This record gives sequence, C-alpha cells and structure tokens, in this order.
Amino acid sequence: MSTTDSRYLKGGPVAKRIIESVRIAAEEARAEGFPAKLVSITVGDVDAVDVYVRNQRAKAAQAGIDFEERRFPADVTARELEAAIHGMNADPRVTGIIIQRPVPKHIPVKALQSAVHPLKDVEGMHPASIGNIVYNQLDLAPCTAAASVELLKETGLDLKGLEVVVVGHSEIVGKPIAFLLMSEGATVTVCHHMTRSLAVHARRADALFVAVGKPRLIKADMVKPGAAVIDIGINSETLPDGTTRIVGDVDTESVKDVASWITPVPGGVGPITVSILLRNTMVALNRQRELYRASYAVGEQPGQIAAE
Repeated sequence: MSTTDSRYLKGGPVAKRIIESVRIAAEEARAEGFPAKLVSITVGDVDAVDVYVRNQRAKAAQAGIDFEERRFPADVTARELEAAIHGMNADPRVTGIIIQRPVPKHIPVKALQSAVHPLKDVEGMHPASIGNIVYNQLDLAPCTAAASVELLKETGLDLKGLEVVVVGHSEIVGKPIAFLLMSEGATVTVCHHMTRSLAVHARRADALFVAVGKPRLIKADMVKPGAAVIDIGINSETLPDGTTRIVGDVDTESVKDVASWITPVPGGVGPITVSILLRNTMVALNRQRELYRASYAVGEQPGQIAAE
C-alpha cells in the first residue's frame, strides 16, 4: 500500500476542512463583536511543549482565532496557577484555555483542568465536559478522542450497530471514544491491560481504535479482514543505526495488508487534533455569546463584550 493509497486515513485533508469551517465561523463572530481568543498556559521550559504551542499558534492564525501564550516558571505553585486560571475564567476577552502538558510533578494537572470553567474548557478535559458526553452532549469532547472518531467517519461506514473495539481506557482518549461511538449507535468493547485474550476481542472489530503507548502492539493476526484501524499511539523507536523514528501502536507494515482503512503514524489522528481544538473554541464562543446575550440582552450591540 503506497502513501497515496485511498485506504490510508490521512488527517491533513480532514483538518484542513475543519479549519476552513472554523475560519468562516470566526470571521462571522468577529464581525458581530465577538472575537475568539485562545490562551495557552505553559509551565517551565519544555522543548516538546514549544513545538505544540507553535503548531497551535499557526493553526489558530489560519482559522482567524487570536492566540496568546502565558508562560509560568517551573517553580510556580498550584495555587498561583489556579488563581491565574480563575482570572482568565472571569475575563470576557478569553474564549478558551489550554493547559500544555507535561507540567512539573508538583502541579496536579487534574486540579488545573477542573479550575478551567466548563464554558472555556476547549480541551474537553473538565469533569463536567467528560460527564456531558455520557448524556450525548458531544460538541465539546476531548480533542484526540473527537479527532479519532472523525477519521472513522471518513470511511463512510455506518456507525449504527458497528462492532468497535477500543484498546486503551484512558480518561482523555479511550473512554471518551467509547462514549462518542455509543452515542452514534455503535456496539463498543473497551480493552485494557487487565483484558484477557486481547486478540480475540480485536479480531471481532469492524473498527479498531488503539491508544496504549506500546509500539507495534497490534499485529496482522489481531485484525479482522476489511476492518478500519485507527492508530492513536505515538512512540519513538530507535533504529539499529541509532536514529529514531515515530511509530504507532499498530504494526502498520503487516496490518495494512489486512485492513481496508488504516491511519498512518505520523499523519493520521495528530493533524486533526488541533483543528478539533479550534472547532471546540467556536463551540465555547457560541455558548458564551448565548449566555452573555441572555444575561445582558445585547442582541443589537454585541461588540460591547470586547470592550468590557
């Protein structure tokens, strides 16, 4: 299978389409006096985080969303960070808040995620945002989970009754994927490190999602012929000559001859994740705009929000 084979579920075209729709919505909102703005929180100096931030800034610019990075020293306290977040929650100029990971060990990241107001939780990480998925409120889901489901939809498969297996049950990927797909009518099995006979479950799947952080865990004999395979894993593999390359949780070279669709790593789920973040930003903006209008009845002159 060549990289141009249609069976490769590439994230780039999907991300481009999402960003274009976000750009149109952002322009309309700005014209009405509601400019969208993302604030990124970075703690300490981590090169990998800087790469993410640069990518987010660039994609936000393409989508017409303002982007601001706020950096805090590595020795900042959790209380200081939470106070800063509460200030952003109260600032009507801030649409969404992103907490870049990793953070120093003394900072409880879950507490920070809980400090972000649900209306500004564009990462979909607040407990309220996760809980809403259970009740089929799906428009503000965790970005990676939502990006993975977007790729499955690209296959054109009917999700109603589809047999889906999710390998990995993390709070930000595996579990949200399961709830998102159940809301679409899929039959979902979630496997994890305590699952017995993983291969038996995996071979039953019409669609297989894998997010465990174990390179090449899924082999060809674990995949149902004709299945869609969504590989969310990102692992660094050292080659015999000492160089490294990025590989997923699926042994792509063997699985690609069995599956009807498979995501490349890199280039599959990753490119869509930031576009989902931007789409979530517009969802957050719309919710905030509705609340503001309901509270202050400013249907004719919404631009007042930016000036306050």
